[in-house]
Amino acid sequence: MRISAFLSASLVAAGFVLAEPACNPILYADVPDLSMIRVGGSYYMSSTTMHMSRGLPIMKSEDLVNWRLTGYAYQTLADNDALNLQNGRNAYGRGSWASSLRFHKGTYYVSTFSASSGRTHVYSTKDIEKGQWKENSFSPALHDHSMFFDDDGKVYMLHGSGDLTLTELADDVSGIKTGGFNGVVIHDATAVAGPNKGLPAEGSQLFKVNGKYYVFNITWPKGGMRTVLIHRADKITGPYEGRIALQDQGVAQGGLIDTPDGKWWAYLFQDHGAVGRIPYLVPVKWEDGWPVLGVNGKVPEALDLPDAKLGVSGIVASDEFNDRKLPLAWQWNHNPDNALWSLTKRPGALRLTAGAVVSDLLTARNTLTQRTFGPESWATTVLDTSLMQDGDCAGLVALQKNYGFVGVKVTGDEKTLVMTGAGNGIGAEEESVPFSGKAVHLRVHCDFRDKTDMADFQYSLDGIKWNKIGKTWKMNYTLPHFMGYRFGLFNFATRSAGGSADFDWFRLSEKVPHD
Repeated sequence: MRISAFLSASLVAAGFVLAEPACNPILYADVPDLSMIRVGGSYYMSSTTMHMSRGLPIMKSEDLVNWRLTGYAYQTLADNDALNLQNGRNAYGRGSWASSLRFHKGTYYVSTFSASSGRTHVYSTKDIEKGQWKENSFSPALHDHSMFFDDDGKVYMLHGSGDLTLTELADDVSGIKTGGFNGVVIHDATAVAGPNKGLPAEGSQLFKVNGKYYVFNITWPKGGMRTVLIHRADKITGPYEGRIALQDQGVAQGGLIDTPDGKWWAYLFQDHGAVGRIPYLVPVKWEDGWPVLGVNGKVPEALDLPDAKLGVSGIVASDEFNDRKLPLAWQWNHNPDNALWSLTKRPGALRLTAGAVVSDLLTARNTLTQRTFGPESWATTVLDTSLMQDGDCAGLVALQKNYGFVGVKVTGDEKTLVMTGAGNGIGAEEESVPFSGKAVHLRVHCDFRDKTDMADFQYSLDGIKWNKIGKTWKMNYTLPHFMGYRFGLFNFATRSAGGSADFDWFRLSEKVPHD
């Protein structure tokens, strides 16, 4: 029950500070495959950003609700054609997947695996916020693994799908330990969900609480929803017994975190349409040695945690391009060609130069992106077309396989403003308008309310009067890209390389912006 306005005003006047409780989702943006640790009074979280570079983001919170980006474990995952968007190859929907974040004897570790590199990657640092990450990598790529340092000094990864395998690593986590334990410890982990099997149990996260081992998994029964499974054992090698832990709103996949005052939470996520996979917190109580998730088996909206003051502002950022480096919120679509972008060639602007002739936006390098967010989000930029050349196209995109963008296309000596949509991954112009100016304001509005998942595209010649261009675009979350929609700044060449596009600034808003 909310306090009446009169009582609220009286309490504030008397010096009391009122705060609304935090609510689910804790972040209305694409932050999937969460892995979380607490070190003292600080929480750290890693997540998946797959084909984006820099990658494997690390976020920090003091209260489990308000999160800020602190860095990335790697700048580029590997150097190959797929990750470089070269020779007809790409890493869409691949790159690096679900990570595992751990702290052990003064060192932070975060690991991931990749079909694009064929390897398991382990990064380590003494300083998770400002330190350099050291990388070890080895083959094979251990699918959906959970790194685990046991009390006896041994280190393992639990991994796989359906049948879950425990593999012992070398003490320095440089590879699989010769002669170490390597075997299936949970056979058909999906079985506890019932006979209507769909997605085999995966997304393992392994924990040890009060001497027992707990494995969190996700499954997706046919005709059902994403479901949390938990298995437990007295020994890490088993035998394990399992049960369904949560089946509500499709909120699933994650693990356990405790607070300094002894409370427990499960961090999970929900597939939420085009905005992506968004994180939730669910309260946990312990009964008979089992973690019991939710309130009467349901995911609550309100949480007994401080208010979310930051929202998504800790993981997205407006940018005036006045600094010599990009804010942490920015990630490149695939590995960038660092010779072909600049913040200094025209101070106060981002310059993107086309380095190769490509067929369309999805094959172009150096598209600079960051997350869209809900319930609504607006991105606005100013594009200077002075250095664009015949065959170039530059602008602002809502990026996924079925992307939509607003931009400027150059054909010979003529320029046109265009709205292009890719209903099946192949771009087609929806509307074009003659353009004879030098600079133009561009805007994208994404509406994710109640999974509306629609985007509108606008342009302005003066930053005051705005004109819609093209049709309202239906955004669809597709598995080939396996990522929520992202705002992106791009420039690509279809006839000859060398043309440049300058972006004067990039601004985000959760309400209708006023430039």
